[in-house]
Amino acid sequence: MILRGLLAAAPLLGLSGCATLDYYAHLARGQYQLLSARQPITRLLAAPSTSETLRARLRLALEARAFASEVLALPRNGSYTGYADVGRPWVLKNLFAAKEFSLDPVEQCFPIAGCVAYRGYYDAARARDEAERLKADGYEVFIGDVPAFSTLGWFDDPLLNTMLRWDDDELVGTIFHELAHQRLYLPGDTAFNESFASFVEREGLRRWQAARGLPDAGSLRSVRAEQFVALMLKLRERLQAIYDGDQPDDVKRKAKVAAIATMRDEYRALRDGEWQGYAGYDDFVNGEINNAKLLPFGLYHALIPGFARLFEASGGDLPAFYKAAETLGKADPEQRQQALETPSTTSP
Repeated sequence: MILRGLLAAAPLLGLSGCATLDYYAHLARGQYQLLSARQPITRLLAAPSTSETLRARLRLALEARAFASEVLALPRNGSYTGYADVGRPWVLKNLFAAKEFSLDPVEQCFPIAGCVAYRGYYDAARARDEAERLKADGYEVFIGDVPAFSTLGWFDDPLLNTMLRWDDDELVGTIFHELAHQRLYLPGDTAFNESFASFVEREGLRRWQAARGLPDAGSLRSVRAEQFVALMLKLRERLQAIYDGDQPDDVKRKAKVAAIATMRDEYRALRDGEWQGYAGYDDFVNGEINNAKLLPFGLYHALIPGFARLFEASGGDLPAFYKAAETLGKADPEQRQQALETPSTTSP
């Protein structure tokens, strides 16, 4: 049904070419397989064959799902009341691309979601093939594993086996994050959408931990994660300054290499010093670093401080915060970007 609907709507959606239709057909097949694999969590909890380990994670997910609606004022629907095992450690592969001297993503436009900063694939080979094509055209690329995503309320998104590999905080926070997309989503503004959902995730997790008497989000793991993100955002700032300059390309390339080397030195100093040898980010840092690989940090994290200020101005009340974010979302894209990036000089 999904596939027929997409293909029938192709002329109205402005889709053209066999490659485009083939890509949408692949998305439809992947979504159909995902939805077909769903089982009600309540049925799995009652089944004697369900392992105790899985049973505990499913119970936790249902508790987080109820908390999201009852305490965080997030949508109350069938999302995350079902479970699906996709048989692999990721549900999608997201392909990011950027030019050599740019931190702006090569956007992909879709009928419902609008233009986004990546392109998703249920098939890893398709993602690799497209990445090679973009590299041949001179773009920098990065393929990231996606453990969860939101259909923005069009379907009842299931809890996935890919989400259960994390600890409890990550699992609960991801449920809050994806439901936040259902609460507010602006077609065509990935940075707004992801930073909004990331802020709701953080605030939701803080309230969840407080309600259950758990260690707060300032745990050692969270502190390390925030410090690492800050390191990547700092690198983005350095690179942006290089790209904005008027030096010849060969000078920019050398400066870019030097900036990445400086980041690696700073990371190792942090790892071997304050982190006491924790090497959880070594693979990321030691691998190829390019503009595309840095895109998610700008999309998911850069505007969080702006949403934190909006939350404070809303009196720390989530429904009021959602309303303020919706109002901001109606503003001109440049105006809302500036509002989130520029700290207010007036008291809330």
